[in-house]
Formats: sequence, structure tokens, C-alpha cells
Amino acid sequence: QVQLVESGGGLVHTGGSLRLSCKASGTVFGINVAGWHRQAPGKQRELVADIRTGDSTNYADSVKGRFTISRDNAKNTVDLQMNSLKPEDTAVYYCYAVVLSGDHSGPKFIGNYWGQGTQVTVSS
Repeated sequence: QVQLVESGGGLVHTGGSLRLSCKASGTVFGINVAGWHRQAPGKQRELVADIRTGDSTNYADSVKGRFTISRDNAKNTVDLQMNSLKPEDTAVYYCYAVVLSGDHSGPKFIGNYWGQGTQVTVSS
């Protein structure tokens, strides 16, 4: 069973930085696309950034130039470096990944997984 475990959220002042990390655990053979979404109170969940095979990246316009997504294929992790944070970045951030998993005999399944969410609060 694959699980995505997030870490790194917290409280920071405007202009500060945080780094979110997401690790896929279980019998993981690879991660295709992975990314971060966020959901603020009273708003719909939105894509923040994603990274695909070959390391091509995609960012929401609101975070371009401030956030950087990266991956470590050997560790099955995806990180989101967030700089110059603004109060409007306050939200619960969710990791998302399309994961190739299996068992002792090899890769067998491709599934979509979500983390449990981590709170990011930016105070003004």
C-alpha cells in the first residue's frame, strides 16, 4: 500500500520561507507526475505546482518566481520550496502523485495518491 507523507508546514511571517516535503512509502517503483495542491478556507482546491517525468514543471501564475518544485527519484520525494510567502498563500497544502507500485515480483499497479495535508499559515 502506497502512502504519501507530508512534512514542513507551519506558521511564517510575510516574506518568509517554508519547505514542504512529500515522501512516497511502500513498494514504490517510480513516480510519474507529482505535485502540490492547496485549499484555502471557503475556496476550491487548486494546483500549485507539479513535476513530471523528465523534470518538466508547471506552476500556478500566483506562485511563479516564488515557489520551486523538485524531486528526488532515488528517495521517492517531492519538495516544494516556498519563498516570499504572502498571506494569500495560507492554505492546507496537499501532495499528489501518480505512483507505480507493486510487490516482490515487480511493478504491477499505477495509482493516484494524495497526502493528508499540511497547514501553511502566513501572517501579515
